[in-house]
Amino acid sequence: MTGKNDAEVRAEKRNENHPGDQLIINCLPLDQSERQEFLQAAPGVRQEFIVDTDMRQSMHWLIDVPQSLRLEATIILGNPPAEQVVACRNLVWLQTSSAGVDAYLKPGVLPKDAILTSASGAYGQSVSEHMFAMMWALMKDLPGYRDNQRMCRWEPRGAVLSPRGCQVLVLGTGDIGASFARLAKAVGARTIGIRRHPDQPVEGFDCLAGFDDLDALLPEMDVVALALPSTPQTRHIIDGNRLALMKSTAVLINAGRGDAVDCMALAQALDKDGIFGAGLDVTEPEPLPEDHPLWRQPRCLLTPHVAGGAHLPSNMDKVREICLDNLRRFMDGRPLRNRMR
Repeated sequence: MTGKNDAEVRAEKRNENHPGDQLIINCLPLDQSERQEFLQAAPGVRQEFIVDTDMRQSMHWLIDVPQSLRLEATIILGNPPAEQVVACRNLVWLQTSSAGVDAYLKPGVLPKDAILTSASGAYGQSVSEHMFAMMWALMKDLPGYRDNQRMCRWEPRGAVLSPRGCQVLVLGTGDIGASFARLAKAVGARTIGIRRHPDQPVEGFDCLAGFDDLDALLPEMDVVALALPSTPQTRHIIDGNRLALMKSTAVLINAGRGDAVDCMALAQALDKDGIFGAGLDVTEPEPLPEDHPLWRQPRCLLTPHVAGGAHLPSNMDKVREICLDNLRRFMDGRPLRNRMR
């Protein structure tokens, strides 16, 4: 009796470099040359590529880990459905192709000591550009003018806003939040970041504050942008009370997780002209039910969770680079990037 649990035994096998004891399930849509790179990164390790190359052109990759491989799998690269990962009881490491890992952090999805790493850093450009486009479109009332166009109505809609000189508050200062802040600064905005450790500087922000400062800052902000993960602490961080603190000329943007904003409270705030407009790439629930009032709110711009993913082709290149680098690190016994647990 060694007294070691299964995860420790699996880790020992990995560290002793027993490639025959490992199986990598690769869920990335790779061409032949890219597959060869992954094979070279883990020499002697069996690797199954389960996603067709042509799926790379799709916005969503259909992933189905064969049942016959689930119990054998020790490493997974990509995002299989969580219910399939549950069956992979010998899993040592899951490297996601997404920045968010919420689905895999739920109890019972991963083996107790399995490592989880994300593709954080792959989506900063695409998501922040989407947020920036939403912000500017709302400030210039472009959705309203599109509505007028559909009705063949040629008439001005009133005063608009500018990002120059405005104060932009960003909740979440990771890759996406910092990328958005840099875009906002480039057009003359002053940027304030909210993070757990405001004493640590982040490029793109003029100043940083803690979550305890949120209520004091909201009344002064022209733009409030959210790039937060889903946690019990961030759920409905923007609720009816905090919407009431915001300027009537403020714009709200959310491209992090939908549950950070109380969508019913937001609909009520927009109906009462409590804020100028809102741009949401994520909602709670997702998708919104057909009878949700935000669908018909003229100053709410909705997109169906398309800011990241494969919608910008270069995202896939960044995901592949992160996964390949981490595979090399794993095989060499070096620390992994973006470790979540």
